[in-house]
Amino acid sequence: MGTVKALVGFLVIIGCAYSGFQIAPPEFVNYSFADDLKTIAMTGGANPHTTDDELVAMVIKKAAEHQITLAPESVTVTRVGTVGAPAVYLAADYSVPVSLPGYSFTLHFTPSSGNKTF
Repeated sequence: MGTVKALVGFLVIIGCAYSGFQIAPPEFVNYSFADDLKTIAMTGGANPHTTDDELVAMVIKKAAEHQITLAPESVTVTRVGTVGAPAVYLAADYSVPVSLPGYSFTLHFTPSSGNKTF
């Protein structure tokens, strides 16, 4: 009986480790992508001549570097601030499918460039 419990415990630990190795990479990619969104928002906010379409293109390009597929409709650009102090708020919305043995699910991410202050 003790051997069966040890075997089941070992299998549970292996299952948790395997699940972690399937879930952790998309989480880390999302964290890095959110950091890139902040950088794009700062550079886009610093240049008032950058159009929303150019910002969306920059976000999609960065997402592609992280192997994230984004449609232009899933990127939100919001301009805040004044003419003298412009700022840009960027947000994206995407999902990543995760397949585990016997179970599949989707991780939904909504990274943004920061907190909206309005």
